[in-house]
Amino acid sequence: MLEALTPQPQDKILVLMAQFREDPRSTKVDLGVGVYKDATGLTPVMRAVKTAEKQLWEREVTKTYTGLAGEPAFHAAMTNLILGPGFADRAAVAATPGGTGALHQALELIKMASPKATVWVSNPTWPNHTSIIRYLGLNIAEYRYFDAASGGIDEPGILADLAKVAKGDVVLLHGCCHNPTGANPSPELWAKVADVLSIRGAIPFVDLAYQGFGDGLEADALATRMIAARFPEVLIAASCSKNFGIYRERTGVLIALSEPSRKAVVQANLAYLNRQNFSFPPDHGARLVTMILEDPVLCADWKAELEEVRLNMLTLRQSLAEELRRATNSDRYDFVAHHRGMFSRLGITQAQVDQLRDTHGIYMVGDSRINIAGLNARTVPILAQAIAAVGG
Repeated sequence: MLEALTPQPQDKILVLMAQFREDPRSTKVDLGVGVYKDATGLTPVMRAVKTAEKQLWEREVTKTYTGLAGEPAFHAAMTNLILGPGFADRAAVAATPGGTGALHQALELIKMASPKATVWVSNPTWPNHTSIIRYLGLNIAEYRYFDAASGGIDEPGILADLAKVAKGDVVLLHGCCHNPTGANPSPELWAKVADVLSIRGAIPFVDLAYQGFGDGLEADALATRMIAARFPEVLIAASCSKNFGIYRERTGVLIALSEPSRKAVVQANLAYLNRQNFSFPPDHGARLVTMILEDPVLCADWKAELEEVRLNMLTLRQSLAEELRRATNSDRYDFVAHHRGMFSRLGITQAQVDQLRDTHGIYMVGDSRINIAGLNARTVPILAQAIAAVGG
């Protein structure tokens, strides 16, 4: 049997991580892997998480299974964080192994409910989106998104392509901090996108992996909340990996909004999918998140540290844009300061990306996506000078 298996394509970011580890140069810089790092290169455990873990260690009396869909308290805390009040009668919720687990479960739900529907994704998008969609055998289409020349949004392309969406199709949207470009729609464009999707009868599917990393917890949720209020059916896949810094705990949530009369059936299907794929979801990270969001003191400390993280990335963006302007004697890269989240796509060629890695020890994804959070005050000018040296 197993001799029939064929090699699968390697994940480019995982390959890049391995290359970085094997590079003996002490001056190497990792801008590939998508995790937040502080100025020392560490992905720290947040203060509120540490405190909650100590409390949990003292209070926890059992490690027995949680519910198939996770704990109701986690559902309520995450629904309130993402959507605010007023959605309890519409929201079916399931805890999942990370944001990727939520995406996978949402796509499985789409396949169960409407197997012939097409899932539309932005061009570009996070590669795992397209990988999972194709793995599940769903139809896939792309809508234009990024204007490489300006480093901004291709508004005419977005609206023209979404106007082709068929009734019942699903449109995958990045709720904030677009990965891999860092370029985000304005509130005005979000409203236009919602208008088009409503006219076409499409189902919005929001990937919200970076709430709090862009313009703030509330601001980063505005587009998702607007869509949730306007559409009778919405899917939302959210991750706690980034904004709580609990990457390895694999904590995510899938929210499926429907008419109140359908909520019970949708909830039963979410529990069914969990049972088929991994049975009971992991609980440690979800319980920490719940404790933090339910405790005013812990929540305030978490929000304060998250804001420190966000402002640090904004400072790095501004510094990099200024250093690139000096190094290249042009304003070509000013867009970096206007992007949000961990990522920006620089728009340099694959050959230049290779040269940065081979000659300067600077690692980034082949499409020139960089992780802003992989920089610090020392490496910002090094990156800018290296980009100028390779003709960027």
